[in-house]
Amino acid sequence: MFKSPLIVLVVVALSLPCAIANAGDDTLRSPWDLHPVAATGEPYTCPAPPQLPHDFATKSYYIDSHHSIADPALKKRYEDSVAAIQDFSRAVVRAADAYQTKGSRAAALCVSTLLGDAAKQKALTGNMDGSQPSYVQGWNLGSWAVAYLKVRGSGVVSNQQSHEILKWLKKLAEDNRDYYEDKRRRPGALDAHNNHLYWAGFAISAAAIANNDRGLFRWGMDAYREGAHDIRDDGTLPLEMDRAQMALHYHLYALVPLVLLAEFGETNGLDLYAERDYAIKRLVARCVAGLQDPSFFQQKTGVAQVTTPEIQAWEIAWAQPYTRRFPDAKLSALIAQAKWLNDTTSGGLPPP
Repeated sequence: MFKSPLIVLVVVALSLPCAIANAGDDTLRSPWDLHPVAATGEPYTCPAPPQLPHDFATKSYYIDSHHSIADPALKKRYEDSVAAIQDFSRAVVRAADAYQTKGSRAAALCVSTLLGDAAKQKALTGNMDGSQPSYVQGWNLGSWAVAYLKVRGSGVVSNQQSHEILKWLKKLAEDNRDYYEDKRRRPGALDAHNNHLYWAGFAISAAAIANNDRGLFRWGMDAYREGAHDIRDDGTLPLEMDRAQMALHYHLYALVPLVLLAEFGETNGLDLYAERDYAIKRLVARCVAGLQDPSFFQQKTGVAQVTTPEIQAWEIAWAQPYTRRFPDAKLSALIAQAKWLNDTTSGGLPPP
């Protein structure tokens, strides 16, 4: 029986999430592929695509040897330099989460439109002038790649858009990987072995899943394994413990991409949680204890820790997928205290 092109298109679009979830072993999956969204006509207002930089330069705002004390003027200058990029990432992630939570086709279309425009601009694929721009490149790549993964089964991303977006995400991932590979060859390059590496692993793995690129995916999984082997028996990370008043902050900050990397691994048949006798559980226990009482970190570093009056999304959103695998009443109570769980750097709402 003859089917019109429109009917065929609708059938393909509706079957795409299941096709991804049931694909062969050679197809990389994201946690969101395993939970297809029922599309709706929920309206969504999409902002106009902004102009984004191709080349990028900015500087860190820390001024002490522990990278723990911020200079207010330098921090303001940094925040101004990244404002347009961060606003764009928030807009993309917000739209992706609107699709995930409400099924809004309009929101999914917004994601594809915004990312498609950024891809045409080749945003952040030029000269990254120093370490801080490379960090910014990686942090935002993670937001963008996860947003794409959240809507790629919606049926609204055209083949042309998908091709352009994926090519751009892969270029960003390769550039970010090359930065860390270069730093690894330099003695004393701490950012090739601390939380920056874990965040790069998360961002590059997300882009790898989108592109079904096994080489980039292995790089991200190896970043997780290095992180697991960095965790001491007491649950601390030595390079993050050296952050003085920010030690607790950076333990939590390092934990986020490690849990997400473990989730990516589990979705693709790798039991990363079990790495080094479940080392990540020791880091989780140390971070949870620190959220409840930072005195351990204060005693170890000799200085009071910088803390927040209320639990922030980035500090606890990772716990939502984690507690599904490892139920923990204390963690669940901390999740309940958070006002929201949609952290932009980790791609918005955590995996279902």
